[in-house]
Amino acid sequence: MARDVELIVDHIGQLCTIPSHEGPQRGRDLGDLGLIADAAIAIQHGEVAAVGRRDAILDAYTGSQTIDVGGRLVTPGLVDPHTHLVWGGDRAEEFEMRLAGATYQEIMAAGGGINRTVRQTRAASIDSLVAAAKARLDGMLHNGTTTVECKTGYGLDVQTEITMLDTIARLNAEHPIDLVPTFLGAHAIPPEYADRPEDYVKLLVTTMIPAVARWKELHWPGILYGDVFCEEGAFTLAQSRRILEAERRAGMRLRVHVDEFASLGGTALAVEMSATTADHLLVTTPADVERLGKSDTIAVLLPATPFGLGIKNTAPARELIAAGTAIAIATDCNPGTAWCESMPMVLALATRQLGLTPAQALAAATVNAAYAVDRGDRIGSLAAGKAADLVIWDVPDYRHLSYRFGSNLAWKVIKAGRVVSPISPVPHTDTLHG
Repeated sequence: MARDVELIVDHIGQLCTIPSHEGPQRGRDLGDLGLIADAAIAIQHGEVAAVGRRDAILDAYTGSQTIDVGGRLVTPGLVDPHTHLVWGGDRAEEFEMRLAGATYQEIMAAGGGINRTVRQTRAASIDSLVAAAKARLDGMLHNGTTTVECKTGYGLDVQTEITMLDTIARLNAEHPIDLVPTFLGAHAIPPEYADRPEDYVKLLVTTMIPAVARWKELHWPGILYGDVFCEEGAFTLAQSRRILEAERRAGMRLRVHVDEFASLGGTALAVEMSATTADHLLVTTPADVERLGKSDTIAVLLPATPFGLGIKNTAPARELIAAGTAIAIATDCNPGTAWCESMPMVLALATRQLGLTPAQALAAATVNAAYAVDRGDRIGSLAAGKAADLVIWDVPDYRHLSYRFGSNLAWKVIKAGRVVSPISPVPHTDTLHG
């Protein structure tokens, strides 16, 4: 007898299940999409009950509702494992300065860059921060993203950093996308500490990180990450170690911004400290590529950032894959270098700039990105028992997701078994059958 379920997604022309391999996909396994043609998915209680050939699914299940996707492509929901989603203001003026030849470091030295956004974010109310970030989340959702990592780091004082965490928690409660918070008080040296950076590191270690740990106890039952920008003009290797050690003592899991402009040894530090991710990696050395390949630290590559900066993308993606490193890709959505809300745009950049195949890029944006936020057991793949987060794309084949760019190909987005994009007050009778 067929089992009743809440929803069946039927007439899938091409289904990418994108299996995990008891962890993220690595090496030659990267790009295993677990393709099933002429497929269907049964969904119950927000989880996948079964996936497979449609004749087998329809023999085993009957649905209270059925979405007929008309031969379209279905994939897991995209996961964006590196964003700076919450901020006030913009930096359009600095974009024009970069076009005229100013470097990222020159803009920072002149009081712009991260510290410009810090001033704007400190002056913003929590309601305005929520409203602005919600609009960006809407753009992400409509482009197929269902889970987003979100950093603080535009407060750089206790009060504003906590306000940013409150903003993230509120957005997580109010928006269909699941947010994964990261504390990045070590994003830059704030202007009031410009001549005494060691005092700011002391403030982070003795005051700010403990305050964030108390916030987590009261307001966030899940994982909270700690991060640091180990870079010239930001935090030295020694300072980064002290900050990461304090974050680990406070119960945070670790992420590290490293090797964006200069290699200071931050990648080796990330591996040594078993950080979940090492992010950017534009100037990573061959020795550090080998270190990453022998570790569980996931390399998060951000191709929209060099594109936004107008510089060559030199992240050694092919070398990382050959070394056995698990790689993920992300938008790095931020106001200064990569105001990008589209993970499909990142797929397009990853294939063209990093040399990934369309299949490798899609795996890096789903199952591997899920492990980069420590949720690979729940999201990033379509398998029985995992969350029913999926995207129905208005294309017949996965290659179109990186082949085409500049338009939104997402037809419907389903989060935890519920259609969340596009939002329609009345179900479309031609595609949703009760």
